[in-house]
Amino acid sequence: MTYRPPVRDMAFALNEIAGLSALAGRGPFADLSPELVEAVMEEAAKLAADVLAPLNRSGDTEGAKLKNGGVSVPSGFADAYRQWVAGGWGSLAATPEYGGQGLPSALAVAMQEMWNAACMSFGLCPILSQGAIEALTAHGTEEQKRLYLAKLISGEWTGTMNLTEPQAGSDLNALKSKAVPAGDGTYRITGTKIYITYGDHDMADNIVHLVLARLPDAPAGTKGISLFLVPKFLVNPDGSLGERNDAHCIGIEEKLGIHGSPTCVMAYGENGGAIGTLIGEENRGLACMFTMMNNARLLVGTQGVAIAEAAYQHALAYAKERRQGRPLGSKLAPGEMAPIIEHPDIRRMLLTMKASTAAARAICYATGVALDTAHAGETAEIRAAAQARADLLTPIAKSFSTDIGCEVASLGVQIHGGMGFVEETGAAQFLRDARILPIYEGTNGIQAIDLVSRKLSLANGSVAQGFIAEMRVTAQAARRSNRKTLAAIGAALDAALDTLDTATAWMLERVKSAPNDCLAGAAPYLRLFGTVAGGHYLAQGALKTAEADGQGDFAATRLALADFYALNILPGVHGLLGPATAGAETLYALTADDLG
Repeated sequence: MTYRPPVRDMAFALNEIAGLSALAGRGPFADLSPELVEAVMEEAAKLAADVLAPLNRSGDTEGAKLKNGGVSVPSGFADAYRQWVAGGWGSLAATPEYGGQGLPSALAVAMQEMWNAACMSFGLCPILSQGAIEALTAHGTEEQKRLYLAKLISGEWTGTMNLTEPQAGSDLNALKSKAVPAGDGTYRITGTKIYITYGDHDMADNIVHLVLARLPDAPAGTKGISLFLVPKFLVNPDGSLGERNDAHCIGIEEKLGIHGSPTCVMAYGENGGAIGTLIGEENRGLACMFTMMNNARLLVGTQGVAIAEAAYQHALAYAKERRQGRPLGSKLAPGEMAPIIEHPDIRRMLLTMKASTAAARAICYATGVALDTAHAGETAEIRAAAQARADLLTPIAKSFSTDIGCEVASLGVQIHGGMGFVEETGAAQFLRDARILPIYEGTNGIQAIDLVSRKLSLANGSVAQGFIAEMRVTAQAARRSNRKTLAAIGAALDAALDTLDTATAWMLERVKSAPNDCLAGAAPYLRLFGTVAGGHYLAQGALKTAEADGQGDFAATRLALADFYALNILPGVHGLLGPATAGAETLYALTADDLG
């Protein structure tokens, strides 16, 4: 079984549910149409299915290797990357000024779903390059843009993000890497960075590292961190490659999954100092890096969607082929066994996988469209409102979608039964690969903290409350339908929104007076919010297809998915209200010693 991108589902989620079609034909997207979006997706699907997907299993078993001072990627990766570059896929949403196509970033998000569903170990490389492009576009000097952006956008060079050190993970206050001015406008960078995805490889001619480090006179803490551009090979004024820089991979992490992706330990300055240039202002590196981080958080959420879709397709194929047992009331001949897809519990798991994936996809795509609207909206008011919506949705997209990726991959193993627990079937790889997603680019706990401590209070809570009001409109539209199923979906969504309203009011009331109470319930609250948002988007999809073709197969599928989600997944939010609003007292009833 190999992955095939569900182009119609993806295009519908992007154009109709997330609302990209509303931007088509306007402003910078004057040449965009829903038909063009689907055509681009169809072409990308060929590369994902025919070139990348066959590398997923072989890349996992072969892995990336460090030898002779450099990293080699698994067989086939370099050739696949050349085809990816030749197709212009890295330039999709980048600025035309440096060779980009200027298409919506939401479309690039959908492409990232394809690359990562086909082979997540491969898809990680373009994600990091995309973040480097975003950071340089927003904060780079004109010289940095001139020398680096076109090559990064084309994909000829790749980018990395260097934050973590052995003693500095989520808390960058402990960061120790140093940058010393050389007197000629450059800096000498020294230090060690860990967990650097694609920190070294043999797929591209150059690698552009974005490195956090401290200047000699920098203040303590995160206020004293600067961001530097440190290329693997120095770049001459004419854009040609110069000498090898003093930046080297000295080890590859042995990981649970994503074995084909080199996760490097990077040493800067072993031979006197790596040459780098400052991005943005001194001691303002974290602000620059967060441009890259916010982009990465949405794309990591999209990886959750990707791994969920791939695991679902794998499990569905197995469930259709595997024969075991006889459903109650079966009319099979004696001794004959049914495909396991006929058993109710297998159906429940498959529908949970499919509906949860569709919900997470819609949340990620809606975040991407909000970002595009923040850039291309017709008025300042529209742009500001869209940015606020994107800010609210980003931690939900990252956390909810990556949790879904892990849960759906785990259900895929369960559907395979004992065969899922052995590597032979490939089901286990999806779970191993997915497990990193709730951890990197800000753990899901950090996303939950961000949501309740920063994003809920945007505009005194009106951003969150406005989104809840918008979801109410969807619920009421469904309730007014003369179709019994839609009316039931609307009623379930309405009830879930009552619970979200209660939890949100509780959070907003206590976020300043009792912040630990909010932090204690942050993770269940985020799950509550994401689950309701997923129900809202699936209900929207059911409403739109009912209006369009009513009784067609696609409309019937959207209605059935929204109905299953409303009756089987959405009610779970009521059980999250208690944990979200329980407060912090019980968390500290036992001392650290009491916990053993």
